[in-house]
Amino acid sequence: MRGKRQPKSKKTVDISRADPYNGERKEVTFLRSDFSARDLAYVAMGAALMALCAWLVVPAPLPSGVPFTMQTFAVCLLAALYGWRLGLWTLGCYLLLGTAGAPVFAGFQGGAGVLLGPTGGYLLGFVFTALAVGLAADRLGRSLPVLLCAMALGIVLCYAFGTAWFVLVYSRGSEPVGVGTALGWCVLPYLLPDAVKLSLAALLTGRLYPVLRKGARS
Repeated sequence: MRGKRQPKSKKTVDISRADPYNGERKEVTFLRSDFSARDLAYVAMGAALMALCAWLVVPAPLPSGVPFTMQTFAVCLLAALYGWRLGLWTLGCYLLLGTAGAPVFAGFQGGAGVLLGPTGGYLLGFVFTALAVGLAADRLGRSLPVLLCAMALGIVLCYAFGTAWFVLVYSRGSEPVGVGTALGWCVLPYLLPDAVKLSLAALLTGRLYPVLRKGARS
């Protein structure tokens, strides 16, 4: 005689190490199912924040045409707060909106041409930033040293991908440009501003993550 089928158990993960703001050991259940309404709301709010930060522009008088924006801050903050999975969904939603023509990129621009242009690699490179920061936050915790190191690594990966993209696309549409020149146009002027943005994002994560976690429990 067959016994009753036992319900499938939910996958649980011990995140006591990944939560420096609470000394209690606890388990959080991660269901392999579609997003909840709350997750979708977080994605929508995150995409809106990224658009808002893209609109905060300080023009850069450089041949690359890459403006100073707060997008780096938004990507790092959202990945640290949301983790890699929800962070990637948020970034993907933002990029899809921009590709579809919504004016969510810097300078109220939109369309696939922005992503396929010489500086589009830095937008696509944010995927590596979100992965590096989100994975570190989920696996190693959200302490300030961990976040700063993860965000620095994420930005370096974004720089590397974006610069390689810039050299390839710019050289095809104009005169050839070397890696050193591309770094001087697209990376070096942004190092100090990005360092400030990373520090601000890491500090704000320590303040906002307990509030976000508390809201998720309610």
